[in-house]
Amino acid sequence: MIYLDLAATSPVRREVLEAMWPFLTHDFGNPASHHEVGASARRALGEARARVARSLGARAGELTFCSGGTESVNTAIKGIALAEPRGRHVVVSAVEHPAVLESAAWLGRLGYDIATLPVDADGLVDPGALEAALRDDTTLVSIQHANNEVGTVQPIAELAAAAAARGVPFHTDAVQAAGWVAPDALGPGVTALSISGHKLGTPKGVGLLWIDRRQRWEPLVHGGGQQGGRRSGTEDVAGAVGLATALELGHGDPALVAARRDRFIAQVEQRVPGALLTGHREHRLPGHASFVLTGSRRSGESLLVDLDARGIVTSSGSACAAGSDEPSHVLTAMGVDRETAQTAIRFTFDGTVDDAQLADAVAALEQVTGG
Repeated sequence: MIYLDLAATSPVRREVLEAMWPFLTHDFGNPASHHEVGASARRALGEARARVARSLGARAGELTFCSGGTESVNTAIKGIALAEPRGRHVVVSAVEHPAVLESAAWLGRLGYDIATLPVDADGLVDPGALEAALRDDTTLVSIQHANNEVGTVQPIAELAAAAAARGVPFHTDAVQAAGWVAPDALGPGVTALSISGHKLGTPKGVGLLWIDRRQRWEPLVHGGGQQGGRRSGTEDVAGAVGLATALELGHGDPALVAARRDRFIAQVEQRVPGALLTGHREHRLPGHASFVLTGSRRSGESLLVDLDARGIVTSSGSACAAGSDEPSHVLTAMGVDRETAQTAIRFTFDGTVDDAQLADAVAALEQVTGG
């Protein structure tokens, strides 16, 4: 099997499992308990928080461990909007993950005014369009760092600076970018950031929310006051340790993976009739290659079955939309017609995948499309 669906989930890394194992077995204490077993768990949790803070260039007290990217995004968007006194106007982009769009829609049902920014044919948001959309009562801007379906990396530093110039909090969904780009390289103006561990090599159900200590926000989970009252509930010590380890490991050398990706894209474009790259050719994630197959009469989903039979595991787009007959909202926002959007296919990988495996994937795609 050649696994090329990292954007959906990554294999759990051995180093992560080994780091987690003590806290799943003999060191099982509740970090809130006042005995040595609890104290041991509490020390491990504190160490994990400090390690994550170093990886992100953040303060340990600004971090909240949670159940994944979706909870992190929901907490950031709803929590900041509910606490921010500026007004009831929220700005998102048209290509956001459903976690962002549905959180914004929920606020809309509460009476918030939701503005959706368009993107160009490469999936990029224009910082000028954001500047024009900002108002005196804008409560929050949420724009993803990198797109899960087409891999386009947004000009987050410029977008965040535009929001900061108006004093508007700025959240970014960094679920796909984490492990590739150091979040502290985003520049000033980013107020909140969301990460999901299972995109990095942890088990599913581990995530992180960073919110600047100066930003007011309302926690969504109330109870015993754990994590400084930011998210109540007994902490997942093993998950926190695993996430700290995964962030330190990263995905591999970004430049090496990007060069491999570019060779793969060139081979697909040369050998698969009608294959068109989606997303920005240069400003994209290192291990992300996505296409629509304009010469194919088959849907991307049907091609996946044939590729799977040949040992190539990939996807047609967002795993969060699996089973839906609707075309990708990301591709249609980029101007791709509905019929063509349904031929989408996505290959995502890290530094563990080599050129030979990618060549096998090209050959398999050429076979199943009749190239």
